[in-house]
This record gives sequence, structure tokens and C-alpha cells, in this order.
Amino acid sequence: MHLSHIMAAGMGGIRTAGDLVAWMQMAEKMKIDHAKQYVAGKLGVDVIELTNEDVMRPLREDLGIGVVTSLAGSPKGIRAKSRIAELLGIKINSVELFKRDFS
Repeated sequence: MHLSHIMAAGMGGIRTAGDLVAWMQMAEKMKIDHAKQYVAGKLGVDVIELTNEDVMRPLREDLGIGVVTSLAGSPKGIRAKSRIAELLGIKINSVELFKRDFS
């Protein structure tokens, strides 16, 4: 269901900021426009730039929140998801479980 929603939102998923907007919609029950504004504010970009791969790729790399094609030494998987939770100020169940089990 989550993947379907992310793709249906049409924001490019992890290539841009679609996954981040979808997280806010699901975790905080935000409407899409509010979720976009919230994410843009957290990232320090304009809402229109959330769908621009040329803006979002380097920004996602700098923030360590994951990109489609991983880079050696960059955060992936649970590490990237932890950074997303931290950046957006939300709790992600898998991150919380990881912290509990491995802290």
C-alpha cells in the first residue's frame, strides 16, 4: 500500500521527494499540499523543487537520506530511513524497532 501511494502521488518517489511527502501524509495524516510545504521547509527548498531530480539528488546525497542508485559509503536502508525520521521529526516503526533491539 505504501509503495502504491508513493507512486500514485506522482512525485518521483526516492528520485525526488515523493517518499518524504508520502511519509508525512501517512505518519502525520497531512493533506498533500501541507505535506509538500512541510517537507520543502525541512529541506530548505521551494515546493516546486521537490519534483526536480537535479535539485533533489545532490540534496538527498548531502543529507544522507537515500538515493535510487546507492553510492559507496553513503547511507542506505535503515540508516537512511533513520535520517529521514530525524529530518522530518516523525517516528518510523522499523527505525524504532532497530533502535530498541540494537541500542
